Amino acid sequence: MVLLPGGEFLMGTEDAAGFPDDGEGPVRPVRLSPFRIDVHAVTNDAFAAFVAETGHVTDAERFGWSYVFAGFLPAPLRRGAPRPGRTPWWCGVEGASWSRPEGPGSTLEARGKHPVVHVSWTDAAAYAAWAGKRLPTEAEWEYAARGGLEQRRYPWGDELNPGGAFRCNIWRGTFPSKNTAEDGHRGTAPVDAFEPNGFGLYNMSGNVWEWCADWWTTAHDTARPPLDPRGPATGTDKVIRGGSHMCHRSYCNRYRVAARTANSPDSSSGHAGFRCVAPA
Repeated sequence: MVLLPGGEFLMGTEDAAGFPDDGEGPVRPVRLSPFRIDVHAVTNDAFAAFVAETGHVTDAERFGWSYVFAGFLPAPLRRGAPRPGRTPWWCGVEGASWSRPEGPGSTLEARGKHPVVHVSWTDAAAYAAWAGKRLPTEAEWEYAARGGLEQRRYPWGDELNPGGAFRCNIWRGTFPSKNTAEDGHRGTAPVDAFEPNGFGLYNMSGNVWEWCADWWTTAHDTARPPLDPRGPATGTDKVIRGGSHMCHRSYCNRYRVAARTANSPDSSSGHAGFRCVAPA
């Protein structure tokens, strides 16, 4: 973990590339107390240690299935799997879970240092409690992702590929039919892949979506700079931030630091993980 000093920063964006309906704006001052944050997302190896010690059963394992990208599946699994009407590239695969990311027959071999996926918000919160930590608030997450820069589009600046260098793991090519994997990764990448931001944090954009503590809202307090905001007291969906290896500007331009979306706390998929924070 690294210690971040906190203080006041400008949260949100009014970027023309953004999605106002997602509640990305308005730009507003927010004040944060110092806190510590994981330098990278929780790995498969770390989650395996948690499961071995606690016997935790994930929501995906309880439900018996989770969402897997169709392009990662063998033909028999792909043909028989149900697909959401609006996002037909996702397949509901029976037996898919954190330890079998592509369902029956798949393993974590050579992926110990990749981010754990197929974990719900509930699973992430359970891991954080076991580790003596917690999930970051949305404000903490965005402050950390910005890496000390003010109102930049990405954790490293405003250019996606500065000087032609790849700085994150996202979909390269034509979504969802062709991923060129020019950045070196067709699926998840190791948690410490690519160059870290100014705070020394890896993969705050792309690779996997990261769960936050907050309930989802698009209404923000702009009357005065709030201190350590924690979002609404109740809700139906939890905030996720950062985008994933499946994000592409044509469909999901949400690997920008101010981009946001949400999912129900018991949902899981092959492109969502988490990192933790702790008191300073």
